[in-house]
Amino acid sequence: MSAYEHEYDFHHLHHVKEQSKSKKTLWITLLLTLFFTIVEIIGGLLSNSLALLSDSAHMISDVLALGLSMVAIYMATRPPNARFTFGFLRFEIIASFLNGLALAIIAIGIFIEGIRRFIHPEAIDFKLMLVISSIGLIVNVVLTVVLSRSMKEEENLNVQSALWHFIGDLLSSVGVITSAILIYFTGMLWFDPLISIVVGSIIFIGGSKIIKESFMILMESVPERFNLDEIRNDIAKVEGVEDVHEMHLWAISSDHYSLTAHVFINEQIQPFCIILAINETLKDKYGIEHSTIQMEHANIHPHGEYGKEFLKHREEEKARLE
Repeated sequence: MSAYEHEYDFHHLHHVKEQSKSKKTLWITLLLTLFFTIVEIIGGLLSNSLALLSDSAHMISDVLALGLSMVAIYMATRPPNARFTFGFLRFEIIASFLNGLALAIIAIGIFIEGIRRFIHPEAIDFKLMLVISSIGLIVNVVLTVVLSRSMKEEENLNVQSALWHFIGDLLSSVGVITSAILIYFTGMLWFDPLISIVVGSIIFIGGSKIIKESFMILMESVPERFNLDEIRNDIAKVEGVEDVHEMHLWAISSDHYSLTAHVFINEQIQPFCIILAINETLKDKYGIEHSTIQMEHANIHPHGEYGKEFLKHREEEKARLE
């Protein structure tokens, strides 16, 4: 085996994900979040506000989640090798799953502490609480805008999970400010845990969505954007294709898709032409660039009863037309 063959025998497509915009966005977000997390932890402890403390706990999770997302993006740029033939794209999905799980766990923690504060209200320094939450609102607005713009330019499930983190933070900041104002005018301390539980619910919903999305990719389900029956019918329309079976479609990462299929073909037509036509159909109509099509003849690769039924049906059709 030549040096060239040894280097390239395990892959033929560039299974990497270069996302310079996402890298820059996440670095900016990570540094700003780390700074404000320190500020909010100190403010939350001094003011004794659950709403502020729950937001600071969420911010800590943001720092960890963003760090994990950064690792995922850098891993995705590593080229495939003989062991990881799809490269390291799937790490993005694993990181997203962990991020979503972190959101859900934090939300549950907020619920538990909120209930405890309802039963045993605690004094709050609302002025400090208002100052810190106002700074947090400004920071979270900036970060939410930055991440939203990045999502429009590059699709990345980690950036999406980070965006959900900061949407939760943004709502949390609004909730803390509202809570501080209500406590100031009414003196009712239960507004603090109430706002926390509302924000926790929103955070839990966001986390659940990320968990579901990443879980479906890890389970190699057909991505929602595709209709497998429609793709099967389009392949069947290619000249020379007589039947499509053993078809699988899954996502390696948030925008990298793979498809495999077996097709019974008309032996009178050049199989390379059939493969070319199928690949062009998948690429042009569905954006699927990584496909593996196995050409078969029903007499040689009958697939048990399936092939026998196909041959029987074809003979019946032939007799009917004659």
